[in-house]
Amino acid sequence: MAVTMIPESLLAAINNWREVDPDPVTRAELDQLVAAGAVEELTTRFSGRLQFGTAGLRGPICAGPMGMNRVTVRRAAWGLVSYLLETVPGAADAGLVIGYDARVNSDVFADDTACVAAALGMPSTIIDGPNPTPMLAFAITEIGTAAGVMVTASHNPPQDNGYKVYLGDSAQIVPPHDINIAAWIDRAPADVPVSNLSDDLISRIPGSVVLQPYLDALQPVTATDVKVAYSPLHGVGGAMIQAAFQRAGFPAPIVVAEQFVPDGSFPTVNFPNPEEPGAMDMLMALAASCDADIAIANDPDADRLAAAIPQPDGSWRRLGGDELGWLLADHILRSTSGDDRLVITTVVSSTLLSQMAVEHGVGYAETFTGFKWIARTILDHPDERFVFGYEQALGYLVAQRPLDKDGISAGVMLAEVAALAKAAGETLQERLDRFIEKYGRHHIAERSVFMPPAEGKAAVARLRAEPPTMILDTPILETSWIDEAGLLRFDCGTAGRVQVRPSGTEPKVKVYAEAVNSDPTPLLDAVADMLTAN
Repeated sequence: MAVTMIPESLLAAINNWREVDPDPVTRAELDQLVAAGAVEELTTRFSGRLQFGTAGLRGPICAGPMGMNRVTVRRAAWGLVSYLLETVPGAADAGLVIGYDARVNSDVFADDTACVAAALGMPSTIIDGPNPTPMLAFAITEIGTAAGVMVTASHNPPQDNGYKVYLGDSAQIVPPHDINIAAWIDRAPADVPVSNLSDDLISRIPGSVVLQPYLDALQPVTATDVKVAYSPLHGVGGAMIQAAFQRAGFPAPIVVAEQFVPDGSFPTVNFPNPEEPGAMDMLMALAASCDADIAIANDPDADRLAAAIPQPDGSWRRLGGDELGWLLADHILRSTSGDDRLVITTVVSSTLLSQMAVEHGVGYAETFTGFKWIARTILDHPDERFVFGYEQALGYLVAQRPLDKDGISAGVMLAEVAALAKAAGETLQERLDRFIEKYGRHHIAERSVFMPPAEGKAAVARLRAEPPTMILDTPILETSWIDEAGLLRFDCGTAGRVQVRPSGTEPKVKVYAEAVNSDPTPLLDAVADMLTAN
């Protein structure tokens, strides 16, 4: 069979890339694709550049500008450091702190970032070993750096990696920082200058240097008699949550041994996201076998927390992100005081937190999707005392530091909630049932419609341009567009609301629905079908 000829312009772009690629693996990958005449694949790889946004970078580990690789990372590091030197006073002295998880090449990308920073005259500190994202975020303010970089793709598939950027306040970047950093990345030279790891501007610290002050900052717990089953889903949260449990006085969690050691191939789960069906099956089986009071899991970089609880019939049920948020919010609002308190959630989370805030007489804010906006809202309200924030995608902040979701400190607090319920002679399901009696049954439904990012944005744009007036037989009372969140909302009054937005990190469109004392699933499914109708 004849090998398809590679167009000259594409071949030139491939050769230019290959000349500056320091990685023999990705160079060989390109050589194999060229030899096979894989024009379609190569065209895709060189069709643009992996875009830097408010989630930083995230994409498949592969050769070419559309992939996560050493060339992409070096150019991103050059743009980030150049931006910091240009805009942040004292950045040249404060420098960067860099963390990485256990995914493929995470440590290599961290080293490359430090070497690029050193070549530009900026010091950096690498936290040794695969560590959770909350440790990196905490280290920024603990060390006092101008910014932080975490090499992780969070809960993305095994073939992905990513590059998450924080500024000196330990909050993820928001516009216009992402746009400005992206502009600097565009200016990066083809062959980015790098120093070497022995450069005096590069230092390393063990994770214990950050872990100890992190543990010191945890709130003391008031009940510790609880049996917890735990899994880090092959991620990096296991050692840190064990240390946090020990510090709090809890018995050591009973762990899923097959999933405890960090492994970037995630061998026992199809998708390392605790929200996905089946991801927590081994954990719930362990919890049932050891008669645990609660089962908790972190996502691979441990900034998210998931949980499952026993049911009266002996089965186990995974909690929705909102349900977990309600349990934490109820605990925090009942154990703190003052009308200066502030709780925050996002536009796609349940409205129940607003009712809790009214009942307790505290401030309430609703912000755009993404935990970076919760952090920004905290910073924008210095006269209010932040006590709790959450987003329904399993992101929770129960402490003052860091200003990002943290599955470790939230896991400690959820264990305390379970211990307090046990001491009171009630189950967590009974506690959730009490919320229904007080606030009504808030039915939450979600659905992901998988499609390429460009198609997803186009589908939402079509719905926005020609919004329906009815969903099934239910009139839409108001349609609104929240531009900063890229979110389209259909308000059907007492029948509920449905919201649609393209995912910022995955190839899918997310549809969210909520109704009180009625099932919003038919509305959800109807809107999801509208996305693929054209």
